[in-house]
Amino acid sequence: MMQPRIILLKEGTDSSQGKPQLISNINACQAIVDAVRTTLGPRGMDKLIVDGGGKATVSNDGATIMKLLDIVHPAAKTLVDIAKSQDAEVGDGTTSVVLIAGAFLKQCKPYIEEGVHPQIIIRAFRKATALVVKKIREIAVTIKEEDVVEHRQLLIKCAATTLSSKLVAHQKDFFAKMVVDAVMMLDDLLPLDMIGIKKIQGGALEDSMLVDGVAFKKTFSYAGFEMQPKKYINPKIALLNVELELKSEKENAEVRVDNVEDYQSIVDAEWNILYEKLEAIYKSGAKVVLSKLPIGDVATQYFADRDLFCAGRVVDEDLKRTLKACGGSIQTSVQSLKQDVLGACELFEEVQIGGERYNLFKGCPEAKTCTLILRGGTEQFIEETQRSLHDAIMIVRRAIKNDSVVAGGGAIEMELSKYLREHSRTIPGKEQLLIGAMAKALETIPRQLCDNAGFDATNILNKLRQKHAQGGIWYGVDVNNEDIADNFVACVWEPAVVKINAITAASEATCLILSVDETIKNPKAQEGGAPQGRGRGRPH
Repeated sequence: MMQPRIILLKEGTDSSQGKPQLISNINACQAIVDAVRTTLGPRGMDKLIVDGGGKATVSNDGATIMKLLDIVHPAAKTLVDIAKSQDAEVGDGTTSVVLIAGAFLKQCKPYIEEGVHPQIIIRAFRKATALVVKKIREIAVTIKEEDVVEHRQLLIKCAATTLSSKLVAHQKDFFAKMVVDAVMMLDDLLPLDMIGIKKIQGGALEDSMLVDGVAFKKTFSYAGFEMQPKKYINPKIALLNVELELKSEKENAEVRVDNVEDYQSIVDAEWNILYEKLEAIYKSGAKVVLSKLPIGDVATQYFADRDLFCAGRVVDEDLKRTLKACGGSIQTSVQSLKQDVLGACELFEEVQIGGERYNLFKGCPEAKTCTLILRGGTEQFIEETQRSLHDAIMIVRRAIKNDSVVAGGGAIEMELSKYLREHSRTIPGKEQLLIGAMAKALETIPRQLCDNAGFDATNILNKLRQKHAQGGIWYGVDVNNEDIADNFVACVWEPAVVKINAITAASEATCLILSVDETIKNPKAQEGGAPQGRGRGRPH
């Protein structure tokens, strides 16, 4: 007699468990990997992603694509998380980390289907990851910081390697130098928010420039603005959070009057209040006045007559960067404008860049800051340039903090693959096969580099295996000549920390997905309290 089925969960709850659940999760992750697979490397293609509002984004950056893909499958979301973590921690290698995780899962799939327990696979993977990280640390090359020129060359090479797979690859030398200059301008902590990036449409990519200091777009201005000087040497800067307009006083109070003279005296008082404020600013010795709130036409004209420059409605972020860079402090009243609350810089000027006018503060004494001004044809193109430069900036920061590098272009993956394969032969039991599977999975990076460039991947991988077996540890794919090359000599360099983080994160994600054997979905109860029928169905 059959046992009656006991239902413990609320009607409509969806649960699937066991081996089919694992396989289904792995398949879902493969689908995600296929979405970003072709963006890897210098010959990678870009994705055009259009969101619900019709906004188009062209991107080559793994993390950006993963964020924009609206992924609902719970297991596949872990891949989005590792791409985000790689982006936040290291800045580059976001596509690689998703690919490696996908390859790990793909190699596990046959073992799961044959009934190997997931925990055995997880243990083997953790062991192999520890070995791989140790190996990277052993073979990474440390560059001496003493030699300033050589250290700078190292940073430029790392930045150029990162940019070679982006949309701006043709101008990678130009941008690599610019990024290194930008990071070098910062102080020791290398704060990211002190590198401002401004985008101006029009012009060529080469018209992009690096400003040593703060730059922001000219704010809304009133009549009288044209008469103000547009250039000062060593000006004092007043940073305010004060509205310099007539209307501010009369809107803050209710006044009842019964004759015209009283009304006139109130109007006069308003003018006097405004003029007192303006005079206080003028007497403080400030030459450049920036305010978060509007500066009206009377004030603009007043400043123009007295050889001062003013800008109202300055964006908060720009005001804060100016504050950090030029010193001083933001004042909410004009009564206490003493010398110590005013900022200073070596040169202030307003210049025309493309169709926009920009205010530039150069030679700031307090914090070191810089602004990248990007030019380009279309909005999407400049956006993508910004994402590419963000990756490059992060990599240069990492390379300064950890000065060990490895060769990119699939070289380090092939070496690790060889190392794991040799190591697996010394281990008895199932782990031998599983560590071998991980070794095979690491070859996915050079293979994908070949596929994306249209090369014969099998042929090139065979050559690479031969070279690595003979001890050529830095041999990787040479995309320009459809062959293999010593990528260390070819200056395709990446900070070792990028690879360590990528492989560790991919391995963690794989172990996480393998350790889930059941997904339970609770249907959300509707407001009437009745369940909503079945959930979304099984994850497919």
